[in-house]
Amino acid sequence: MNSIIFNYLIRNFLSKVFIAILVTYSFSLILNLFEEIEFFKESDADILQPLILSSIFIPSLIIKLLPFIIFFSSMWFITKIKNNKDLLVLKVYGYSNLKIFFILATTSFLLGWLILIIANPITSSMVMYYEKTKSQYARDIDHLITFNKNGLWIKENVEQGERIITAEKPEMYDLINVTIFQFNNDYELTSKIFAKKVNIRTKNWVLEDVTISSLKNENFSKNKAEKYLIESNYDYAKINTLFNNADTVSFIDLTLNKNKMVEIGYNETFLKENLHSMLSIPFFLFLMTALATVLAMVSLRRYEGFKFFIIGFLISVIIYYFKDFSLALGRTDRIPIILAIWSPVLALSFFTFVGVLQINEK
Repeated sequence: MNSIIFNYLIRNFLSKVFIAILVTYSFSLILNLFEEIEFFKESDADILQPLILSSIFIPSLIIKLLPFIIFFSSMWFITKIKNNKDLLVLKVYGYSNLKIFFILATTSFLLGWLILIIANPITSSMVMYYEKTKSQYARDIDHLITFNKNGLWIKENVEQGERIITAEKPEMYDLINVTIFQFNNDYELTSKIFAKKVNIRTKNWVLEDVTISSLKNENFSKNKAEKYLIESNYDYAKINTLFNNADTVSFIDLTLNKNKMVEIGYNETFLKENLHSMLSIPFFLFLMTALATVLAMVSLRRYEGFKFFIIGFLISVIIYYFKDFSLALGRTDRIPIILAIWSPVLALSFFTFVGVLQINEK
């Protein structure tokens, strides 16, 4: 009988989570679809392209919203079994408030690890495909930038024609071992510039230790210079966005290849933030389930129906903004980034512990 009740709790709880995910996915899909339609309205893309891309993008958003989805699913589940008198039946068979609490919270914790190990790599690949596809239809097709293990590649249209830039890797505000190929409007190579270092803090690039090879009227010349200036469409901020997209870096890649990613140019602070943010997901799911369960068990006698869910909504908003505020402090170096990520978890742990003491007495 115990195994039947145990399976009943987990199955019904997960069914509530699945329904909540489905509802969130549907609403998010509809809202994002309008944005994608607006993006593709002047392109020659297939009519189904906005729908396909929206469907691909939303799963990564669901993972971000999962702590709050779990929170409301837990409230919904506890409310239902309490209103149906199932909670009294569970207690007859030895399932105390505390035991139910740990079953639901542990289920969410394990679900968090499954999402990190299985779902996250899939959604990361989907977001990468999403961004790659959208870049092909971007209106600003005169300027392209990509990054892979071989380094940085930039194509940009300038007044003199077209420019192709390659670089080994970024180091803060500098690009290392940069080669610039300049073509005229007839796509003929006019010059090749090599610089050991290029400062890209602004769009006025400063090249250092430069070798300039020019080809004009079939005459070849080669000159050297300590410094050389060129104007680009890119600066540090624009290029740095390539290395700060958390949605395209999976938990497994980050865990196994963190050092390699730093070597090829990814920001180490960003990688540390991303890794700890991912690691905190199972703990967040555990605590959000725990908090919702405690809240439901303690408050349902005082607040019922709509009022109860309003209270839940207000609590979730407070948690969201506290988490966002803490992360902002970490990103501006007011507090260590690891503390910024884990402080909401610690705060939730404290309030949950106090709540557990309350339900354990009932």
